[in-house]
Amino acid sequence: MQIFSFSPFGYEGSLVTVEVDLRRGIPAVDLIGLADGAVKESRERMKSAIRNSGFEFPMERVLISLSPADLKKEGAGFDLALALAVLEADSRKDDASFDMNPEPVLVMGELELSGAIRPVKGVHAAAATAAAAGIRKCIVSSANSAEAREVVGMKVFGAANLGEAFESLSNPDFFTGGVDEAESFIPENCVKVGDVLFPSERADLEFSDIKNQPRLVRALQIAAAGGHNLLAFGSPGCGKTLALQRFPALLPLLTVEEAQSVTRIHSLAGLLSPSQPLMRIPPFRVPHQTASIEGICGGGPSCRPGEISLAHNGVLFLDEAAEFRSSVLQMLRVPLESGCITLSRAGRSTTYPASFQLLMATNPCPCGNYGSPSKICLCSARSVEQYWRKFSAPLLDRIDIRVSVSSSPDNAENGCPEPLSTSALRVQVAEAVKIQRLRGLKNSCMTPQEILEYCEMDKSAKKILDEAVSLNDFSQRAVSGIMKLSRTIADMDSSERILDCHVEEAVSFRANAGALGLFSGE
Repeated sequence: MQIFSFSPFGYEGSLVTVEVDLRRGIPAVDLIGLADGAVKESRERMKSAIRNSGFEFPMERVLISLSPADLKKEGAGFDLALALAVLEADSRKDDASFDMNPEPVLVMGELELSGAIRPVKGVHAAAATAAAAGIRKCIVSSANSAEAREVVGMKVFGAANLGEAFESLSNPDFFTGGVDEAESFIPENCVKVGDVLFPSERADLEFSDIKNQPRLVRALQIAAAGGHNLLAFGSPGCGKTLALQRFPALLPLLTVEEAQSVTRIHSLAGLLSPSQPLMRIPPFRVPHQTASIEGICGGGPSCRPGEISLAHNGVLFLDEAAEFRSSVLQMLRVPLESGCITLSRAGRSTTYPASFQLLMATNPCPCGNYGSPSKICLCSARSVEQYWRKFSAPLLDRIDIRVSVSSSPDNAENGCPEPLSTSALRVQVAEAVKIQRLRGLKNSCMTPQEILEYCEMDKSAKKILDEAVSLNDFSQRAVSGIMKLSRTIADMDSSERILDCHVEEAVSFRANAGALGLFSGE
């Protein structure tokens, strides 16, 4: 029988073969295979757990090999695999032909001295890697069993202690699972709008509470429908942060395929909730302004995921975005374009998926009063320029929607419509998401070839776009962004072709900041 464990590194990680040889000599345990301190300590935890579980520890010299030998092994997740490998070797020492279980098995878990099994991080990633290698059975802590079962085709036994885990080696009936997509986890109380599932509605995420900001709410609705990046700027207290924090209510549940990669990343980071073994609810990450490049990108000795990878298939919200370090803001440019990030450490590298939606909220100037009709801005022209220079034109060019948010009483005049509820906003979002899933891609992720294929415009709509490009001196990336934004608005209206009204609205969101002169250099 082959026993495998898992050594996490970055997004991929590696399977590790655990082999045991019992030989004559002074009783001792030799562990080889480039193990770190936590893995070396497994020898003592394993010996105590075996004895306290009612087994006899072999009185021979025990050699444990972890291969591949040149791969560094880290963490306490090897405890259970080492113990089962020793017990299995001891059970067959008198009968070389004896095999408790001819199938290879993945084993992960930390042992207490009593023999109880503690959960470890990275189980979903380990099970997915094992399944890709043809291993269809795994033994993990009962607390980790739910996330392992979400890997398609993987049969799992969740053991509470070492005795149960050892008994399962000779009893295939202990293993359950092997789910397909239809059986995968669905959160409780989810709401179906059309053919699209949304999380349950929450009072603290209700959009009907957002008063006098119909344009901001409309921008958020479009952003949710097509996955577009958004920047909201306005004076302090105007409600931009309040509205953006409610954005998760407009996001549909992830498909099973999308959820697998998100779950893997959160499992590696140790952030997976037992109540949500498969992350169907899109992540919504809100890092603090003091976050470092390593905190946003990821890093450390084992290349842990950063905020942009934890926001994969979800949202990264930078509140008070101008307060982030300029270097942190600028390094967002490549992941926004490529949808992934590659980290390199000590001769090894890993690539995390990082297809996230960026939301930013900021003030128009350091004092926050620039452009306000009722307040005086105390900032010099140079300080305002330096304030916005932190973003840089290349980063802002990747933002499809820009919204100026005002707290002026003018917003509350008779022309301001009643705010829509979350359930009402979801209707058009669901329609656009349904159409995009049939196409097989998000509008915000379209390539130039896909834009030509799916963003077909009427002549009059094309004329409006050409005039806007000439007037605003848009870059080619900006033109592509407007076309993708127009496609999303058309999808929300169930329109096969992009019409004049769709292009006009898209252009208005792209050129919106021109009213304050903030992006006049584009």
